[in-house]
Amino acid sequence: MNKIILADSQAIFRAGTAKVLAMDEDLRIIAQCTDLDRMYHAVTTFPNSLLLFAASLRPDLGRLRMMLESVGSRGVVIAENHEPAANYLQQGFRGVVYRNVTGPSLVDGIHRVAAGEIVQPPQIAQPETVDEDLVGTRVRDRLTPKEMRIVALIVQGCKNREIATRLKTTEQVIKNYLRSIYDKTGVGDRLELALFTIHHRVLAQAAADVGSKLDAEEQAQATPVAVA
Repeated sequence: MNKIILADSQAIFRAGTAKVLAMDEDLRIIAQCTDLDRMYHAVTTFPNSLLLFAASLRPDLGRLRMMLESVGSRGVVIAENHEPAANYLQQGFRGVVYRNVTGPSLVDGIHRVAAGEIVQPPQIAQPETVDEDLVGTRVRDRLTPKEMRIVALIVQGCKNREIATRLKTTEQVIKNYLRSIYDKTGVGDRLELALFTIHHRVLAQAAADVGSKLDAEEQAQATPVAVA
């Protein structure tokens, strides 16, 4: 049985990853961490484990590697899509996966690291080819601007009530929109929707752009206007 510590501040991705790993009888998630303090505590509390952590947490990589080595554990980095991964391997971590990694590839990578191998994304081993994301493009073009805003907030981990508040509407309206979004994407729930979005580059970029625009709009509205 391989003990897994999962550390990621993105709730929706963490939940999806935990769901995938829990399906393998040889993997056991012993801790889920949302921030650095909890992650460091879990590393020292559960020796001889495998730490699967998001690079977006921005840990001190040198300190973390030394902590892992001192307790006989290994580290696998969840890097952002297409982020250069060589630096993490050079720092002594045992593997790197991207956020758009498929479930089977993630499980396979975890098993390989547990067996002593070093795992790296195929993008490092060979030049990345330009591969148009036809599915992502088709879904992006089918979604209305309002639906894309909802998708962007779902990826951020927002619940229906928060989405309704941020978009100045009701939860029932959001539920109605979600049914339409599920039909257009072919998914069954919000978790599948978030993972579907993450795994399709064009759609993920569109959602990120819309999310950034929403955040900027809200920040502008919250900033008091100076009166001369």
